[in-house]
Amino acid sequence: MISRSRRGSAVTIIDVAREAGVSYSTVSRVINNNAHVLPETREKVLNAMMRLGYVVNQQARSLRGGRSQVIGLLVPDVGNSYVGEIIRGIDAELAAHQYDLMLYTTHRRKIKESAYVATITRGMADGLLLLLPTNAREYMETLQQQQFPHVLIDYQHVDNALTSTVQSTNFRGAYDATTYLIGLGHRRIGYIIGSQEMQCSLDRLAGYRAALADAGLPEDPDLIYPGDFFRPPGYAAANRLLNLEDPPTAIFAANDVSAFGVMDSVVQHGLRIPEDISVIGFDDIIEAGHVHPGLTTVRQPLEAVGRTAARLLLERLNNPDLPGERVEMETELVIRESCAPVRHHVGIAPEDHRRY
Repeated sequence: MISRSRRGSAVTIIDVAREAGVSYSTVSRVINNNAHVLPETREKVLNAMMRLGYVVNQQARSLRGGRSQVIGLLVPDVGNSYVGEIIRGIDAELAAHQYDLMLYTTHRRKIKESAYVATITRGMADGLLLLLPTNAREYMETLQQQQFPHVLIDYQHVDNALTSTVQSTNFRGAYDATTYLIGLGHRRIGYIIGSQEMQCSLDRLAGYRAALADAGLPEDPDLIYPGDFFRPPGYAAANRLLNLEDPPTAIFAANDVSAFGVMDSVVQHGLRIPEDISVIGFDDIIEAGHVHPGLTTVRQPLEAVGRTAARLLLERLNNPDLPGERVEMETELVIRESCAPVRHHVGIAPEDHRRY
């Protein structure tokens, strides 16, 4: 006989145990995904929970020492495919292990980021993933003192031996992209920086500079301009570069979204890609292969980055004493139609194109 849930009060774990004909400790094991429960018993308990409308209080479970089966994720925004592909990988890995995802958007506000971290660590989730954090130094010590499981994504420089990080080879990717442009004969290569609060931006800028230095090319400060990873700043930065007295023959943007802004600016200037100017991006988001011309870019394995970060966090939950891991995912230069050999530029002979 199905018992009725009590009007005016929440259904308890004892109600579920009585309905299923099991002990409340068995119900607790089912709620906490304990493996030592017979399948038929688990099904009986889950059916009782459904009939009674029992809702798990995730925070109360966590405070009692159980697991919430929830992972918190902090992202700067959700407005581009870069974040979306990483979230896809995270969600797939967590779902395979019966974990739910709790998403927080910081909008790159440092105070908001710190506040969310404080909220999550007070029992809202079992662990924390941080994508492109801008304020990590403010709360890393707290996470370490509390031994709260966490993994940083696209943030490399951490001193704590227990903190795991996942990022792509940002330096190498930017180095390869710049070297490719040099190999096409370009000597004046504009570079549009991403957000300088993010370590990946600094690593990519360093890769660009290293490629110039290794090719024996001087660095021109006029060719480096901030873009902040968004399309309008990318457009504005390209306007500034193209209006120089001696403009670049190629522009490398620190991400694909900025590169789309560059392409807008090139068209507005009445120029052609790649005949008059080459454009290259970074990330290889879905849209990069669908713009015209197709954008040459540096591919990050974004979904694999998300899966790897989630896997590292789950491993830490099951074994808190594991040492931190530093995982770097390989980037790959994807050549499409937006780059071509330089057509004409003072001081460049055709035979120079073959040197790289």
